[in-house]
Amino acid sequence: MEKLKNASWIHQQELEDPLKKYLNSTEDYLAYLCGPPRSHLFLPVSVVYALIFVVGVVGNLLVCLVILRHQTMKTPTNYYLFSLAVSDLLVLLLGMPLEVYEMWRNYPFLFGPVGCYFKTALFETVCFASILSVTTVSVERYVAILHPFRAKLESTRRRALRILGIVWGFSLIFSLPNTSIHGIKFHYFPNGTSVPGSATCTVIKPMWIYNFIIQVTSFLFYVLPMTLISVLYYLMGLRLKKDESLEADEVTANIHRPSRKSVTKMLFVLVLVFAICWTPFHIDRLFFSFVEEWTESLAAVFNLIHVVSGVFFYLSSAVNPIIYNLLSRRFRAAFRNVISPSCKRWPSQDHSQGPPAQRNIFLTECHLVELTEDTSPQPPCQSPICTSQLSTAFCPQQPP
Repeated sequence: MEKLKNASWIHQQELEDPLKKYLNSTEDYLAYLCGPPRSHLFLPVSVVYALIFVVGVVGNLLVCLVILRHQTMKTPTNYYLFSLAVSDLLVLLLGMPLEVYEMWRNYPFLFGPVGCYFKTALFETVCFASILSVTTVSVERYVAILHPFRAKLESTRRRALRILGIVWGFSLIFSLPNTSIHGIKFHYFPNGTSVPGSATCTVIKPMWIYNFIIQVTSFLFYVLPMTLISVLYYLMGLRLKKDESLEADEVTANIHRPSRKSVTKMLFVLVLVFAICWTPFHIDRLFFSFVEEWTESLAAVFNLIHVVSGVFFYLSSAVNPIIYNLLSRRFRAAFRNVISPSCKRWPSQDHSQGPPAQRNIFLTECHLVELTEDTSPQPPCQSPICTSQLSTAFCPQQPP
């Protein structure tokens, strides 16, 4: 009976002072404030990230090399895809290692204020540059389909480079608000002394500022662009369907329509996959910004969305080269030409089929490779080929 009384008294004391049992050690108190120092999903998520990293880095490097090395690939549309590949490489080479490190050791943050600013600015800039690049290439494709003569006059490589400069400049500028409210935050014991090893890279300004920035940027750089892109591809689909119903009387129509349709199809799939991969990322950010009072069930849902959004965020950086290889004969032929050392190319001297700008033929040791979208046979060269802090421990002081 006396033991039951003692146990009841101890339980009552714990309810009166819930922090008391966490003050026995620094590790326990930090775990109480910010969760466990290492994510319990560190191993499985790291394995998935490693696979995404290898595929993404190799694929995007191939995209960059293909566009830089082949003159026929230096088109305005491919320049936008080059920009997208560069942003994906930045995420994979700079962002992912830091993300994996934070899963392995959530705190302390060892890179100081400069590292915190760099991390936040990197994810924000790449996020904005990616969606703006996808939007720009969609607008360019819309003009090419509905206003082909205007596109022929205005869509130049120099103009595409100027637009990309504006895209990256705007992305960097719009990343500054969220970057400026981040910094290094230290936690303190109830007596006012600093907790050793408690430095975290998080929001140090009032949370309403962070919530406002996230909601505005999610609308400006996801909801609005994806709505515009959806309308553009709907109009393009109507136009292409109308063209298919017309009789092709001119030979030039028979030549250019398959190419135009195949490029549009590839870009449509690219945009669709982009939207699917980035939706969980923005749901994660908006979820955090709208919830004011957290419960255990809300925290569990948030942690699940947080993990899924992280995987899809990096997956979007690796899937684009696969789409190009599957849906574009031009990219597929160029990929094989770059990665296969046995396929050496020599420019053909036969210009009877048209000027080099329209027809670029390469003779390889394997087969005749024609880098045009309406090429029927595939080159038979045989060669081997191939934002946030992700912490499953919920900590309201550490926004995504």
